[in-house]
Formats: sequence, structure tokens, C-alpha cells
Amino acid sequence: MYAIVNIAGQQFKVQKDQSLFVHRLEGNEGDALEFGEVLLVDNEGKVTVGNPTVKNASVSATIVEHAKGDKVIIFKKKRRKGYQKRNGHRQQFTKIMVSDIKA
Repeated sequence: MYAIVNIAGQQFKVQKDQSLFVHRLEGNEGDALEFGEVLLVDNEGKVTVGNPTVKNASVSATIVEHAKGDKVIIFKKKRRKGYQKRNGHRQQFTKIMVSDIKA
């Protein structure tokens, strides 16, 4: 059984007992989350597609940890002008564990 769910503006294909990294979510480690925007549910070949979401369907998950991604370096340069600009950032992520899919 799997579902396609909208989490923080992005769509993810999730299964039970799967862990995944999503954009930073509010909450502490160990908190339970409930996602109600389920777009599709596949229950052993029986596919239910929402219009735009599946009614009475939800995905339960728990927060495992908050983490940072790899550092990304942005370097801009214009040749023969003496212009150089270096910048960078690290993206904030939340690791969640899917505990249940209710169809």
C-alpha cells in the first residue's frame, strides 16, 4: 500500500515504515504529524484518485530528527570586470517516519 501526499508544498510517494527527508516542519523530535492532503491511494491494486484530494484519507508520521543538507556554494563572476561574488547556504530538513496510511 502506498499513497501520494502533499507535504509542505511538495508531493511524495510514501509507504508504511518509510523514512524520508522533507523541508523543515514545525515540531520537536518525537511529535506526531497528520497529513490530510492525500492525492492518491493504492491499496494492493485498488487505486483511488482524489479530485483534488481523497476524502477521509490521511497519512500519520512522526518526526525523527531535524537536519541540515550539504552546503551549496554560489559563485558569480563577470570576466574582465573584476566582479566576483561568493555566497552559500545549507538547506534545513526534517526526517520523518511514516507510521500509518488511512484510506
